[in-house]
Amino acid sequence: MENKFSDRAQVAVVSTFSHLMDTVFKGEVNAACWQRTLMGDFKEIVSKLELKANLTEVSMEDLQALELSEKGHIAREIILSDFQLLTDAGASPSLNLIKSYERDEELDFISTDVYSFHVDRSPIGTDTFLCTYYGADSEILGNHQAEQKVLVPQIRQQLKELYDGPKEEFESFLTENYFDLHYQAKPGAVPVKLGLGHLWRLAVDHPDQQCLPCIHRAPIEKDGEYRLLLIC
Repeated sequence: MENKFSDRAQVAVVSTFSHLMDTVFKGEVNAACWQRTLMGDFKEIVSKLELKANLTEVSMEDLQALELSEKGHIAREIILSDFQLLTDAGASPSLNLIKSYERDEELDFISTDVYSFHVDRSPIGTDTFLCTYYGADSEILGNHQAEQKVLVPQIRQQLKELYDGPKEEFESFLTENYFDLHYQAKPGAVPVKLGLGHLWRLAVDHPDQQCLPCIHRAPIEKDGEYRLLLIC
């Protein structure tokens, strides 16, 4: 299979789940992709699931209860297999049917929702996994192509004006409100679209990490089309 991400130094491309798990994040490498071409009809699954909220978590029991065609059955077996692989590896996967995520519009100069380029943070060693089976696909961005929003002079000044506390605790204020996790693309930056069917592992900000965390964001959904996303 052609390596679709060969020109991106931050991405390690692998051909098995075990290699995905064994990939060492170090230096510039902070994303690993199990590149796959999936068979099956994931659109059929999306059409038969019930959207109960803008983001609906789909249980494996509900997925298994669907009456599907042969191609839909193939797609379901792939999802069930991915779910089990991640569970056996100690992760806690969730299958989400997504119309849209909640938007953060409280401040007009900075946003902290998932549509903003951001990194994930954890107090323990872990990773973020995701696979888009259907719908718009997520994006990642090279760390050298992004700037932390709290370091942009205009945004930082507005955050200082918003903050009402001791000067020495300003950085803690940024962390506690997740402002420091968000980034903006530099001029000329080219995000990497993660595509459909590939299972990704992204580096998270934690104390033992040997690389920078992977900057990523959710896509704007296409009109009238839901996303089917496995994430943990």
